[in-house]
Amino acid sequence: MGKVAFLFPGQGAQYAGMGRELAMAFPAALQVLEQASQEVGFDLVRLCFEGPEEELVKTANAQPAILAVSLAVAAVLKDHGIQPDGAAGLSLGEYGALTVAGALPFPEVIRLVHLRGQFMQEAVPLGVGAMAAIIGLDSNVVEDICRQAADHQVVLPANYNCPGQIVIAGHAEAVERAMDLCRQAGARRVAKLAVSAPFHTPLLAPASERLAEVLAGVPVGSMAIPVASNVSGDIIADAGAIKDLLVRQVASPVRFEDNVRALGRLGFDIFVEVGPGRSLGGFVRRILPSAKTYAVEDTASLAAALESLRGVC
Repeated sequence: MGKVAFLFPGQGAQYAGMGRELAMAFPAALQVLEQASQEVGFDLVRLCFEGPEEELVKTANAQPAILAVSLAVAAVLKDHGIQPDGAAGLSLGEYGALTVAGALPFPEVIRLVHLRGQFMQEAVPLGVGAMAAIIGLDSNVVEDICRQAADHQVVLPANYNCPGQIVIAGHAEAVERAMDLCRQAGARRVAKLAVSAPFHTPLLAPASERLAEVLAGVPVGSMAIPVASNVSGDIIADAGAIKDLLVRQVASPVRFEDNVRALGRLGFDIFVEVGPGRSLGGFVRRILPSAKTYAVEDTASLAAALESLRGVC
């Protein structure tokens, strides 16, 4: 029998229409989305199902929308007898992992990530920061290039996604300099990301401080399953550390590769990406080539995953 980890996507996975098929087919999914709408005080259901894209991509909207759809998918899987033995997430996705583990209460967590998105959106003026994906260079090479490119500004690795894929972030000019140096160093691909702020860098410190104030009033329970921390890269040992880790996460690199390896060391060999997008499964296959990966975001992918998972869980 395999050990199943749920993986929750981060910002950037959103698209108009996400969650609609499952909500129309399964009351459990619709209930999660409707509760989420009530918590944020606007029609999150309609935004997920219909867009418009320019509203959905805004950080303050995208974060609760992605999380709500992911938790709706998790609810449908639970109704079909598929529950996680462990969990992790990419940035925003860590909130989903902590919610299915029982550490963060739903629907309060939706309010929390809505505010998190606002704080992150407002931390750095538009145009000041940037992020870019670097494909095909080792992490130590990218780290060294960032040091060279900084020139009294900030540019740092922001996401360690998997071997050969790192996202850098910081001041827009410094990111451009680092992108040029990465190309010169032989990167297979260098691409600017369509995001509104340099997430997971010290430039987001103001958002961390505001998030800390809100988190102070959120109850945190014990974790029923192991959850990996983006900040440490390892399994969270104590629920008492969760708030501090979430505060630090906003302005610290996301160590998703380390998260997957930590779960692998605990014997996890089945990874189910719950929610919009399919990128996390690709990362897992680069990190743990022998692992089985599934992605569930609509009725077809649910059916395919259930058929396979019932034979191994």
